[in-house]
Amino acid sequence: MDFTTIASDILEAGGSLALSIGVFAFSVWLNRKTNSPLLNPLLVTVAIIMIGLTVLNIPLESYEKGATLISSMLGPATAVLAFSIYQQRKILESNFLPIFAGCLVGSIVSMVSAYGLCELFGLGDEVALSTLPKSTTAPIALAVTGELGGTASITMAAVMTTGVMGAIFSPMLANVFHIKNKVAQGVAIGTCSHAVGTAKALEMGKLEGAMSGVAIAVSGLLTCFIVIAATAIM
Repeated sequence: MDFTTIASDILEAGGSLALSIGVFAFSVWLNRKTNSPLLNPLLVTVAIIMIGLTVLNIPLESYEKGATLISSMLGPATAVLAFSIYQQRKILESNFLPIFAGCLVGSIVSMVSAYGLCELFGLGDEVALSTLPKSTTAPIALAVTGELGGTASITMAAVMTTGVMGAIFSPMLANVFHIKNKVAQGVAIGTCSHAVGTAKALEMGKLEGAMSGVAIAVSGLLTCFIVIAATAIM
C-alpha cells in the first residue's frame, strides 16, 4: 500500500467521522430549538447522512471507514449503563420489586410482540430476529442482534422508531390508562422506549426521568439474559 492510498484512506475516515459528529451536533441543536420529539437527533442525523451520501454519490464503504470508529465505542457505552444503576441505587433498592417486575414483563412482551408480528405479516426470521431488541438502548440492541444473526441496520431502524413513538405517545397513554404513579410511568417509558423516551420522562418530572434511566439499564440486562437463556434452550 503506497503513501497516496494511505493518505486517501485517512482523509476519507476523518471526513466521515467529522461529518457524523457535525451532523449529530446540528441535530441536537435543532431538537433543543424546536423541542419536537419528531426531530429526534438520532433520526435526523441518519436522514441527513443518507440524503447526503445519495445526493453526492458517496459509496457507503468510504463513509464506513470513519463511522467504524464510532461503532467501536458501543461496547464501552454499554458498560457505562452499570454506572447508571449505581447512581440510582437508592431508588432501585426502595422500589426493587416494581422496577424488576415491570422491566421483566415489559422486556418479554416487547420481544414476543415484535417476533409475533413479524411472523404474522410474513416478514421472515431475519427481520423478526433483528427487531427483537427494539426496546433496548442501541449498544445493547446491536450486541443482541449480532448474537442472534440479525441485521444491524434493521435493528437500528426499529430502535429509533420505537424510541420516537414512545416519546410521542407515552404521556398520552399514561393519561388514557390513568397511570398516576410516577415510578410506574418512568419504568414503563424506560423499558419500552429507552433513552429517547427517557428524555421525555425527564420533561415529565425528575422522579419519572430517574426511574426511566434505571429501567433502561435493568431492561437491557434482562433482555440479554433472556436472549442467552432462550438461545441455550433452543
